[in-house]
Amino acid sequence: MKIAIPKERRVHETRIAGTPDTVKRLVGMGLEVVVEAGAGAAASFPDDAFVAAGATIAPDEAAALGAADIVLKVQRPLLGGDDRVDEVALMKPGAVLVGMLQPLQNATDVAAYAKAGIVSFAMELVPRITRAQSMDVLSSQSNLAGYKAVLDATAEFGRAFPMMMTAAGTIPPARVLVMGAGVAGLQAIATARRLGAIVSATDVRYAAKEQVESLGASFLAVDLEAMKAMETKGGYAKEMGEDFAKRQREHVTEALKKIDIVICTALIPGRKAPILITKDMLAALKPGSVVVDLAVEQGGNCEGSKLAKVVTTSGGVKIVGHANVPGRIAVDASQLYGRNLVAFLGLLFDKEKNFKIDTADEIIKATLLTQGGAVVNPQLAATGA
Repeated sequence: MKIAIPKERRVHETRIAGTPDTVKRLVGMGLEVVVEAGAGAAASFPDDAFVAAGATIAPDEAAALGAADIVLKVQRPLLGGDDRVDEVALMKPGAVLVGMLQPLQNATDVAAYAKAGIVSFAMELVPRITRAQSMDVLSSQSNLAGYKAVLDATAEFGRAFPMMMTAAGTIPPARVLVMGAGVAGLQAIATARRLGAIVSATDVRYAAKEQVESLGASFLAVDLEAMKAMETKGGYAKEMGEDFAKRQREHVTEALKKIDIVICTALIPGRKAPILITKDMLAALKPGSVVVDLAVEQGGNCEGSKLAKVVTTSGGVKIVGHANVPGRIAVDASQLYGRNLVAFLGLLFDKEKNFKIDTADEIIKATLLTQGGAVVNPQLAATGA
């Protein structure tokens, strides 16, 4: 079977769905790999490296996709319009599309895959079970995002992170608050701690308390008992009730008076990101403070954050809203994502290396969006998509 890895064409995307390392693994599985010319340039992977790994270089996207049996993407393909190429139209009927397709937010795109006769899989829907850990793209990319968020904060912060004792006097350590203690948040905590900051964190899930404290940070909580019901079976946070949200905001606002940097990481799958810091709460921060909003692409956790921009409030607080933060570490993000895809593709071939879509497999069932010209994913059916 032929696998195509095209160049990513969405704005701000620097990653690629395969690297020389993962291409070598795919070739070792008996698959033919075609990489579009220049597809890895933004992630520092030249065409020659892919050729050395066993891939063929296609001169353009049409040549890469036209005969592909499986198409590996980072982001969902373009549907045309506004002088953009229609990537779905370039794929042959029956082709298999695998990527981070954001199906819960883009039902129209999913319908287009079905209409084109494409079999599609959304990697964000990989269930959080032990067997699927090597395929968990949300974790692999969020881990890097949490790390990079702290580095982005240091770039905007006008002071040092660690305590420094000098002949001219002592510099106090920076105080960092991480809001949301999922994968990104925990990595942000660990990174800020390594840089010497005093770190605290907050999350609506009770289970996060032990994780936060195990990393040496303090946990801000307004009602531990209420938090025990704030987690889904999949390990994600539920949307909090208004009473709890109000008390939590008041508690955090008081803490913000002593905070220098805030890292916001809270996301709800398929939903707009919850507002964690209102404009009134921003006023509690000192001039020169920094807020990094990792949820800006889904509406933002901080009021006033702007996608792909760094803005400064009238009170002198910088709000960082970089787009595609994992893509700001494109080399490692591509490596990890490519390995996630290789692990997932292993489920699509039986012991005799024959291609097979086994819908009895819970991972396949959870991620399969379209097949046979229809939308088949139960999550999309539940939302009416």
